[in-house]
Amino acid sequence: MNKNIGFVSFRIAGTDGVSLEIVKWADVLKSMGNNNFYLAGELDRHPSVSMEFPELHFHHPVTKKIYEQCFSHKNRPEELTGDIHYWRQEFKKVLYQFVARFKIDVLIPQNAVTIPLNVPLGLAITEFAAETGIPVIAHHHDFFWERKRFLTNCIWDYINSSYPPHLGNIQHVVINSSGQNQLALRTGISSTLIPNVMHFEMEPPGKDDYNSDIRQALGVEEDELLILQPTRVVQRKGIEHALEMVSRLERKAAFVISHASGDEGFEYEKRVRDYARLLNVRAIFVDDIILDQRGTTADGRKIYTLQDIYPYADFVTYPSLIEGFGNAFLETVWFRKPILVNNYSIYATDIKPKGFEVVEIDDFITDETIKEVQYLLDHPEVVKRITEKNYQLGLQYYGFTTVQTKLTSLMANIFGSKFVQECIEKEQKPQL
Repeated sequence: MNKNIGFVSFRIAGTDGVSLEIVKWADVLKSMGNNNFYLAGELDRHPSVSMEFPELHFHHPVTKKIYEQCFSHKNRPEELTGDIHYWRQEFKKVLYQFVARFKIDVLIPQNAVTIPLNVPLGLAITEFAAETGIPVIAHHHDFFWERKRFLTNCIWDYINSSYPPHLGNIQHVVINSSGQNQLALRTGISSTLIPNVMHFEMEPPGKDDYNSDIRQALGVEEDELLILQPTRVVQRKGIEHALEMVSRLERKAAFVISHASGDEGFEYEKRVRDYARLLNVRAIFVDDIILDQRGTTADGRKIYTLQDIYPYADFVTYPSLIEGFGNAFLETVWFRKPILVNNYSIYATDIKPKGFEVVEIDDFITDETIKEVQYLLDHPEVVKRITEKNYQLGLQYYGFTTVQTKLTSLMANIFGSKFVQECIEKEQKPQL
């Protein structure tokens, strides 16, 4: 009973959190015998299984102009209303084409009816679901009410109708308990909680011939600690705390930041660079050679993945102020590395109670923080014990089996118990 699954998002490419989770869901659904297809404004999937429509991307000039007008006016200009509805119709046509071309059985919008980066797309998905009755599993990562910049707008009518839509053929999935509670409180919509996951059922990639020179490529000297900040450079990542920690260790260390600023501007990156100089921390920005796949840059340098860095990291910092869940946390646990974590709300409510052992801070670095980090750096046997414990907890709560179990249940709601039985009979394990 193979089903054709249609993923829809702004972009399905690269290493942003949503794209990474799409890969994981797709792997699990494929292991259950289904076929995956993709629609987005930017894609790195083969054309035989995907449709690219550039205006779906929030970076496209048309979409960006509409977005900026939506969140800069108190009253909506008539011209803006016309533009929104014109592109709503265009995007709906694309959805009809996508579903017809690939004979889609289930549509899975990824954040597209969650965060209003492309308002016409959210309206189009809502109307398409209402007109066709197609089964929809809406995967929500970042609700609009979690971001200050969306709260002043001239499109409350559209937000109330489509972020997210309340229709009988749509099942809703959230990634944390706060989102689940707020969704029910604000809209009356019930949802299934499926946390972000890592493939804990298999060992992570390790050191090999390709990445054996990565310390040199990153500019980390032989006698330096490699302290990794595996995130983008955006304000909510709280990178100042990590810089202070490195400074106060008073050890020779390179602070490696893996990703670029992304779509939230470059002012914070300037702040991080200035603060690193102020604290005399050698911060290394390596986003030019860290991508989602190995390769070669235009000037002939090797390109590595983030997973090439982890095996060589001595310590990982994750001092985020706000996170939807915590992909970098799970990845650090998967690679069995010690980590400093800020006690952000989702960590406090959803992750911490599972029993992970980390160096934890509450929005600032203390003397005790530094003592804990120093102790771990000096006692590798302790690091080995706690990281193995963390790995086993990750396997228990955040492995692919968790997604497989819950997606099977959601699919059973659509196709009935026979679908579940066929999945069980296949006895296929998800593979990355």
